[in-house]
Amino acid sequence: MIPYKTIIELDRKNRLPLYIQLANQFIVLIKNQTIAASAKLPGTRTLAAVLDIHRKTVIACYDELIIQGWIESIPKKGTFVIPNLPILDKHDFSCTKAEVRSICAGFSFENTSILNGNFKNKKEGYVHFNDGVSDTRFAPVDEISSIYRRLIKKKRNQKYLTYGNTHGNPELRSALVDYLNDTRGLYISEENILITRGSQMGIYLASQLLLKQGNFIIVGETNYISADISFKHAGATLLRVAVDEHGLDTKEIEKLCKTKSIKAVYVTPHHHHPTTVTLCAERRLHLLNLAQKYNFAILEDDYDYDFHFNHAPILPLSSHDTNGNVIYIGSVCKTVAPVFRVGYLIASKDFVDACAAYRRNVDCQGDSILELTFSHFIRTGGLDRHINKLLKIYRTRRDLFCTLLEKELSEYFSFETPKGGLAIWLVLNKKYDWELVAKEALKYKLDVGNWKKYCNDSNNHNALRIGFATYNEEEIIELVGKLKTTMTSLKPTLNNSLRIESMKI
Repeated sequence: MIPYKTIIELDRKNRLPLYIQLANQFIVLIKNQTIAASAKLPGTRTLAAVLDIHRKTVIACYDELIIQGWIESIPKKGTFVIPNLPILDKHDFSCTKAEVRSICAGFSFENTSILNGNFKNKKEGYVHFNDGVSDTRFAPVDEISSIYRRLIKKKRNQKYLTYGNTHGNPELRSALVDYLNDTRGLYISEENILITRGSQMGIYLASQLLLKQGNFIIVGETNYISADISFKHAGATLLRVAVDEHGLDTKEIEKLCKTKSIKAVYVTPHHHHPTTVTLCAERRLHLLNLAQKYNFAILEDDYDYDFHFNHAPILPLSSHDTNGNVIYIGSVCKTVAPVFRVGYLIASKDFVDACAAYRRNVDCQGDSILELTFSHFIRTGGLDRHINKLLKIYRTRRDLFCTLLEKELSEYFSFETPKGGLAIWLVLNKKYDWELVAKEALKYKLDVGNWKKYCNDSNNHNALRIGFATYNEEEIIELVGKLKTTMTSLKPTLNNSLRIESMKI
């Protein structure tokens, strides 16, 4: 007789009904062969008495097990475990049963290191460097949530609660067409735009359709790491060209076009990521002519068009494209807050439709009500008001950050004050290296993040991209102070190393 009273535990405070708890435990006992196949189960009155529960609970449990196919009731004989149940093969895992379910897959799958990208989680209590993001404390949450609540209550918007157009909410597409035509000099219609969940989705969709194993894509010698990951995952070979104070070197691009079949060129022309330099007019036109001549796509990632401090924004390449070579990608994530996953991909109708078809099998649509909300936010001037407010704040923060870096840390770093964007490109004195700086900085609760992300075989720039927009004035002072303390503490170490090397000589 199986000691049911000691091996079965029922919790009356558990959210699961008692009969389900009992049924689940019977299933475990049957699977691990504690109760053998064809074994007879106790009568309902007997088991109820043993477990001190109502007989109806046991009856409901047995009914559930019969429905699930674990047991059968034979008239005038009793209730039995189904005969000939397959026995689960047991593997000798090095981890426990709980760990097997959580970390040890019982099948093979592709787990490429390409997708990891050396991304790190933030440490609590530390000051963190970032790549250049908006300060979410200024996100117009009240205005956006008010619009959202108002729209979702209206009966005429119930149509957006079900599956809709993979291309995105039609009202947002219409609003963005008007907005982008007015602000960026584009000449597009609604059939040229696909709403995405941020610019990264646009990059991924475009790379999956454009690139195959062995295709060549040209990028800068320093480049946006997430774009590199998407291109490599698509199987492409990355060809890197120099980036100077005028942006991508298009003469190098032309040389590559003469010797290789180039499929695409990825560019962030407004402010090159990560160095923040702007692609000059001459190279913009040269790149467009090369795209027409050699039939490659220009993947234009205009990630921070809205943030310009010294002059009016330079119109994107897409505004000059008359041959359908440019795929233009942007979002409101950087401008408003990363949590609002609203972006767009703009290209010829056939390419947009192909992207929508590909996207349908991964994420059939975005948040239609959120997209509708942003269409109203744009049309009522909310986005423009928000941008104008941030421009003043971020200009002040840029100026303070650069002034303090120049005053306190010019011995260790060099940089160019960016004309726009949300970050600077900080070049470390070659006497030092970022690995030592990063390790020392942790002592002072300063996390410089992944200092390797912009390093590759073709460069040794010893630089890091550091955002300033997300910190207020007090936080900027604290960050620069921690960085100064870090560098000052490293100086004696460097001097000792130089002294030892001198003695060896």
